[in-house]
Amino acid sequence: MDNFINRNVLLISFSAFFSDMGYQAVLAVLPVLLVLHFHAPVYVYGIIMGISYGLGAFFGYIGGRLSDIYGRKKIAIIGNAFIPFLSLSGITSNFIQSSALFTTGWLSRNFRSPARKALMSDETSDSTRGRIFGFLNALDVGGGVASITILLILLHLNMKLSDIILLTSIPIFVATGLLIFVKERPRKIEEQLQQNDIPRAKIKRSTYNGVILATGLYGFSYYSLGFPILTIATAQNDALGFASYLFFLLASALFGYIVGSRKIKLIPSLAFIGYILSGIGTIVLGLAYLYHLSVVVMFLAVVLIGMAVGTISTLEPNLITIVKPRSEHGRGMGALTASRSAGLFFGNIMMGFLYYFDPFYSYLYATIIAMVAGLIILIPSRDFKDLI
Repeated sequence: MDNFINRNVLLISFSAFFSDMGYQAVLAVLPVLLVLHFHAPVYVYGIIMGISYGLGAFFGYIGGRLSDIYGRKKIAIIGNAFIPFLSLSGITSNFIQSSALFTTGWLSRNFRSPARKALMSDETSDSTRGRIFGFLNALDVGGGVASITILLILLHLNMKLSDIILLTSIPIFVATGLLIFVKERPRKIEEQLQQNDIPRAKIKRSTYNGVILATGLYGFSYYSLGFPILTIATAQNDALGFASYLFFLLASALFGYIVGSRKIKLIPSLAFIGYILSGIGTIVLGLAYLYHLSVVVMFLAVVLIGMAVGTISTLEPNLITIVKPRSEHGRGMGALTASRSAGLFFGNIMMGFLYYFDPFYSYLYATIIAMVAGLIILIPSRDFKDLI
């Protein structure tokens, strides 16, 4: 085993695995549950996801700030402990109750995320950062792959959706338990590690702001994967809709780990095989819907989106650890979560309303915004010529 994978890296990464093993099935089922089972209009789903992500911006930023003050481990555990509210969303009698429980669990997830990423950043140096975040993303998304696989098996066995969603609480509790055994690094050790890293004084404040702006703009295009699931489920059937999410997660896990393991230019890679590739996958999906193409083409589009998201999930936190000093990693991760969530708030609401009129309009909108974000993220790269 490579020496960069230590005890803490394993505990944090497997906590991410079990957490996603729980709530990813809920994310996949939610649009089908609300729109096809509770018969809520599709724009209602967009609004719910927008509100969840929008409020998540605030919770993510606060969670990041608190993790720098009170300790990253403590905040990560508190946030993770309340994520199982998601698992109660399937046992309600209407979409209002279901949405409220989902939103509560999702806010807890956002509150936890910056602290968990900051915990992981404490285990990195400039030479291992990409591989460690790639490893985290691979296990994180790998948990989602397991989640959707179990979902499909249980559906094949004719288990009710409500029972399946309730069972997702079990791996989430396991994820919280693993975080308890993480040994948080004392601040003195963090300061020693920081002295060996790239001098952050060379990086302008405008560079950090540019990164946050671009990631936020991409959030306006980064719709919930519930929309592709709904598109494929409507065109084909529920099982193929859920299966498309499995392909997305597999592509994201594998490609994220590959990208993290390679020595590449962060910002150009984030722009072209992250944001712009995401736009390409989205427009392919939109055209597949518009011209009634084979489900194979739709799955190909979802794979392209998965590859892009895997790249983004690996490189964005990597980039934040470069533009912020180690002592402020929690704040930086919180700003990243807040910026993305703010974009997702408007993006999902816009996607929901456009989807209501015609799904192709929603995918065209997301494509344009992703392409623009890809161009904007290239602007700060001038400040990194001598650093990466």
